[in-house]
Amino acid sequence: MLTSVDTDLTRALGDPLRVRIVSLLAHETLCTTHLVEETGARQTNLSNHLRVLREAGLVETEPCGRYTYYRLRPEALESLSGALGGLAATARATVAADTKRACP
Repeated sequence: MLTSVDTDLTRALGDPLRVRIVSLLAHETLCTTHLVEETGARQTNLSNHLRVLREAGLVETEPCGRYTYYRLRPEALESLSGALGGLAATARATVAADTKRACP
């Protein structure tokens, strides 16, 4: 079953721009300026999305002079992947057992 942390992760990944940011960060650590260039999003909008990802535990920051770099936390995605895999296994077993609740 998904925990509250996993719910935060799924909500954080519920926006196409945030999914794009995660995809970009999977390949390299980037600063906000790079992410603005790559996504075409405005800096303030991007900063808000990065805050959501940071609060969900998907990204971490690294200050570097006047810039802040963002790095993906793969263990957060692995946690979500494991939870979703568990749900898939439960669904597979339910289908195989033909389990259904009777209507009242």
